[in-house]
Amino acid sequence: MKAPDDGLRAAVLQRLAMLDHLAEHGTSESLLPLARTELHRLADGWRLLLAVHEPDTDGRCRACPARLRRRRWPCRLWTMAYDHLINDGDPPSARRRNPLRRRGR
Repeated sequence: MKAPDDGLRAAVLQRLAMLDHLAEHGTSESLLPLARTELHRLADGWRLLLAVHEPDTDGRCRACPARLRRRRWPCRLWTMAYDHLINDGDPPSARRRNPLRRRGR
């Protein structure tokens, strides 16, 4: 039995797959107009998500589940946004403290 949101999920994942494909295989002529519209859409989407996750008067995220609200703001969504938009997609745990040192030594 399909969940009611399967179509929505499939449509979003299909759009992301199409954008990935175009980013990898698209020509400059096809990418420039697409980039102009998609960059605005992606930025607007991030702004909307971040606005929903603003802190309340107690300094807790208004949108995160109660068990996650015990933590002070910034919530996971804001830290994920920072990691993806500022830190080139690498969460702090993925960055090595000593990048020249080999692991396991």
